[in-house]
Amino acid sequence: MGAQQGLVHIYTGTGKGKTTAAVGLCVRALGAGKRVYFTQFLKDGSSAEISQLRALGATVDIPPQQAKFFAAMTEAEKERCRTAQQRALAGAVAAAADYDLVVCDEIMAALALGTVKLDQVCALIDGRAPGCELVLTGRGAPAELVERCDYLSDIQCKKHPYEQGIAARRGIEY
Repeated sequence: MGAQQGLVHIYTGTGKGKTTAAVGLCVRALGAGKRVYFTQFLKDGSSAEISQLRALGATVDIPPQQAKFFAAMTEAEKERCRTAQQRALAGAVAAAADYDLVVCDEIMAALALGTVKLDQVCALIDGRAPGCELVLTGRGAPAELVERCDYLSDIQCKKHPYEQGIAARRGIEY
């Protein structure tokens, strides 16, 4: 772990680019010889950047996820989802003790669904090692987290090809 002070980043908002910004920071940190831990909430790990993060030396830990939206899940599937999200959070908490950069991608979505709790995320922020840089992404960052962060990027969608019927493209949107 580096000697410099670790800060907290939040990438939130309705626009495209929150995960992209987090991955870019991972690449930069890896290029500087830093240890990087990356986990995702409510995603299945199939996005194109995941294999590249691993190839560059990041520790990527993505618990098995359901392929459907939370609202469409049975109660048993929802419970498995909650367990997976808690595992992702526990991994991030452990990593925050000795990694230089920890990314919790889409943790705001997990908060919104209640699969992780606000007090748990606050404990992650407050309990990380002094040199651990922490990145939290996802729409709808709650005020309690915004107050604790050092960087706040509110990425807004002004125009998106989806509005013109263009589907998400591998390697661009995922």
